[in-house]
Amino acid sequence: MTAADPTAADQELMARAIRLAARGLFTTDPNPRVGCVLVQAGDVVGEGWHRRAGEAHAERIALAAAGPRARGATAYVTLEPCCHQGRTPPCTQALIEAGVATVHCAMVDPNPLVSGQGLAALRAAGVQVWTGLLEAEARGLNPGFIKRMSNGLPYCRCKLAASLDGRTAMASGESRWISSEFSRLDVQHLRARHSAIVTGVGTLLGDNPSLNVRLTAADLPGMEPGEPVRQPWRVVVDTRLRTPVGARLLGLPGITVIACSAPADQRRVSQLEMAGARVKQFPDHHGLVDLRALMNWLADEEINEVLLETGPILAGAALTGGLIDELILYLAPHLMGDGARGLFQLPGLEHMEHRIPLVINDVRRIGPDLRLLLRPGTAGAR
Repeated sequence: MTAADPTAADQELMARAIRLAARGLFTTDPNPRVGCVLVQAGDVVGEGWHRRAGEAHAERIALAAAGPRARGATAYVTLEPCCHQGRTPPCTQALIEAGVATVHCAMVDPNPLVSGQGLAALRAAGVQVWTGLLEAEARGLNPGFIKRMSNGLPYCRCKLAASLDGRTAMASGESRWISSEFSRLDVQHLRARHSAIVTGVGTLLGDNPSLNVRLTAADLPGMEPGEPVRQPWRVVVDTRLRTPVGARLLGLPGITVIACSAPADQRRVSQLEMAGARVKQFPDHHGLVDLRALMNWLADEEINEVLLETGPILAGAALTGGLIDELILYLAPHLMGDGARGLFQLPGLEHMEHRIPLVINDVRRIGPDLRLLLRPGTAGAR
């Protein structure tokens, strides 16, 4: 049943479950972020959130906290309880055995192994089930998991820093630093929530970036002090395997993937693998790595959210290929001149009707800079 006329208390309790789920923002990958609140006679008797793949799900943590008070209780859970044996036992059975009377579920799980079946199992056991309460907010917790399960692609954000005249590097290639230290710290938090960071070999050769998270657990809400910070995969789109074996990112902890499309030189592959890379060949698309094939493969590898940090060629190809879901643009208050490099390489845009429309969803101040969050839209969209 879809939630009909939920009370203010219902909304507040689901909002509480959503806030709990958000505490797993930096740790649950590749699992979804889920929170659960158990209420008995108006009192919260148990709550929990999923912290890490392989550990207890939110419902089981809340049930353990409630103990016998779970019998006859109402559960508010941000995602449909699972009904299959994965890394942990099914949560539907735990709710049924605990005697929970009602379940408010914000959204149906897009995972085909669960989708609708968990709710059906609860109803078959006599549990009253409602869906749709604060669904938009719940979906906002897990855009990557939802897209991976629904479309076989990760959710892709493209991060860019530019001057007010839209320049990302001087003509010489010099680009440090366009944005302020405040924006660069914000990017560190962005990196920490992503499953993978993708860049191009041009950016690698020009900047020799680390593409790692340099924050500690103390800097990330929801993490315990001293807890290891998960490093996202580092993916270099390198058609002809030009990545130097001494590249900084090859010597760092975590997984580095070199995505190529040219016929692999086995000697070169061996050198890169010895340096710490995982080399993967993809189909060629107009002389470059087929980006959609790369994104499909990343989804198959359980990569939920991708952060694209790259130059105008790769950024332009991803945008025109329909692979970017969000643009995060840091605008610094200075000018770099018309000889400097632009944000995107977009050949073929010759008339106004060829423009690529974007919708501004958020604008905020980050130190002296502006941060814009934009999504691909339609002409005239607001």
